[in-house]
Amino acid sequence: MEEKLNYLFGMHPVMEAVRAGKNIDKVMLKQGLDSPQFRDLMELLKEKGIQAQFVPAERLNKICKGNHQGVIALFSKIDYTPFEEMVDLAFMQHSAPVFVMLDGVSDVRNLGAIARTAECAGASGIIVPAKGGAAITSEGIKASAGALLRINVAKTQNLRLPAMYLKEQGFQIVGATEKSDKDIYGVDFTKPTAIVMGSEGKGISDSMLALCDDKAKIPMAGEISSLNVSVATAVCLYEAVRQRGGKL
Repeated sequence: MEEKLNYLFGMHPVMEAVRAGKNIDKVMLKQGLDSPQFRDLMELLKEKGIQAQFVPAERLNKICKGNHQGVIALFSKIDYTPFEEMVDLAFMQHSAPVFVMLDGVSDVRNLGAIARTAECAGASGIIVPAKGGAAITSEGIKASAGALLRINVAKTQNLRLPAMYLKEQGFQIVGATEKSDKDIYGVDFTKPTAIVMGSEGKGISDSMLALCDDKAKIPMAGEISSLNVSVATAVCLYEAVRQRGGKL
């Protein structure tokens, strides 16, 4: 049954998934659909050898309650990148990679927004815990504008083990937290770096803070004491971009 499969909806996200070479079982299209974008999608599906199936709008509505635009791609599973493989790939592409580690960030829309910024900034990947972390879903992919299909995401049993592994590989672990007298502009982001972002409610866990080599806060001048985690991640990543002369 298609309803039990992972799915992605919307013309642009589906085209991004096809271009990224994701393992798509088939793409369901509304009968009578026709537009320049639709014809481009059909060419892509033909090129990649992906099955296209035309169905009534009612069938698409049964699978997806969102604005699917007459296009739904079905996956048997959504792939994560093995963590150590992600690190190896990062060092093949960068001498000083940057990763984002998400500690307790459970909202899929925040994951999507963070992935969008991380991909735009040139980060090498995102690391999430298997328990208590947001999963890659159709809603998150749509919020990321397709970036979750283009940036490597590793799911690990917890964040402590990958943090210790990264430290062994020469990374500094930087915790973005208000529990610091230093601000992010005092951190040297030109080194291989993993930036730890916590949930808006609880922040970074004590166990992860204990593993951080450096801790820094984002300066706040207003009466509201915190930023949305996706915005805070963007501030930290683009400080790293600034320090590196415009590119991670």
